[in-house]
Amino acid sequence: MENTIAAIATAYGEGGIGIVRISGDRAKGILDQIFVGVNDKPVRNRYLAYGHIMDQDADKIIDEALVSYMKGPKTYTTEDVVEINCHGSIISLRKTLELVLRKGAILAEPGEFTKRAFLNGRLDLIQAEAVIDLIRAKSDKSFEISINQLEGSLSKKVLEIRKMLLELLIKLAVNIDYPDEDIEELTYKEIKKSLLQISDMIEILISTAETGRLIREGLAVSIIGKPNVGKSSLMNALLRESRAIVTEIPGTTRDTIEEFLSIKGIAIKLTDTAGIRDTEDTIEKIGIAKSKESFNKSDLIIFVLDGSSELSREDGEIIEIIGKRKSLVLINKGDLEQKIDTKQIEKLIPEAKVILTIATEGAGINAVEKEIEELVYGGKVKQGESMLVSNVRQKNLLEKAGQAIKEAIAQTEAFVAMDFLEIDVKTAWELLGEIVGETVSENIIDEVFARFCLGK
Repeated sequence: MENTIAAIATAYGEGGIGIVRISGDRAKGILDQIFVGVNDKPVRNRYLAYGHIMDQDADKIIDEALVSYMKGPKTYTTEDVVEINCHGSIISLRKTLELVLRKGAILAEPGEFTKRAFLNGRLDLIQAEAVIDLIRAKSDKSFEISINQLEGSLSKKVLEIRKMLLELLIKLAVNIDYPDEDIEELTYKEIKKSLLQISDMIEILISTAETGRLIREGLAVSIIGKPNVGKSSLMNALLRESRAIVTEIPGTTRDTIEEFLSIKGIAIKLTDTAGIRDTEDTIEKIGIAKSKESFNKSDLIIFVLDGSSELSREDGEIIEIIGKRKSLVLINKGDLEQKIDTKQIEKLIPEAKVILTIATEGAGINAVEKEIEELVYGGKVKQGESMLVSNVRQKNLLEKAGQAIKEAIAQTEAFVAMDFLEIDVKTAWELLGEIVGETVSENIIDEVFARFCLGK
């Protein structure tokens, strides 16, 4: 923290503008050594200044630039911050950064600017994690959730629960340490009531984790079925473009085809797989093996059937493979005479939603998209999405805290000594503190920020 750090803050490659960011006590001093403003005007706090980045030792101009100096603590890191906006050439950026490092800065580690913002108290750990989620957002929804978490919506809820636990800890401590004093006695009934309320609040947050994961990471969807049932036509209909080759020849798709799209603001990784059937064709066998691999990694299976043909042995084998996996069953080619009984399909795959489609005409596609949205949100009203738990670290800590509370509830029912109750309540309080970063270890902090890119 005593060092002044610097890094290229924009993506590597060709661009109109590139930024070199500096943070620390020496940021302004380094800028003064390398920047020459027009008419030698000094750089003022929170003003953009135009001039040149100069290697004064070699009396050489590095680049034309706009620079800004922001005096702490009202900055991203709460330290003095300088941003040098030069041309977006990797050569210009590299030379500017090298000059900054020669003048006394050290190269920032991945995520070190945000890490300093956290260590200096500007962000808590949930907000810091929201920064990297914001950068990596794949859809409008994941972007919105990250923005809301950065604003502190989830943090406020976790801190609210922590405050309730702290109040209970204080009451327990007073009753344990001063039993003979004239204070209001804390009953097991009151303790249990508080713990049940806290447990419910934690469970509500945990219940949002799967939705949060799907929105953050995107939904992996595989289209499966035997050859020539309309899988590629379905993919083209969902993409609104002709991406997959469609013919009447069975086995046209011999490899998996992956595309990314957004449905109702949800990022989707869509995989069109090779038709699953018995074959002696070596290449087709490889494609079928890849189809099964894609199937196993999917969050949702779209099983396509040819409604104009009766169920075949291959269809039956696919139904067995699906089992209780989350799936949609599309009875395609609805414009032809139907030979598949919808009720039979519902009986064979009772947990799947059955939809009639004509993929080549786009009929039924809106229903498919609606079911995908329903799967992600679980039928819940999509207000308060900012309260979604969106990463594994947060979910695991909530689950551990919830378990500690459940153990405390069991002890109140058994009228166990309050000293033991206090241990479980304190454990839950500390676990929630790890989520926001108030009781977190240095190793966890390093692990969180190691996922960041340089310059952020």
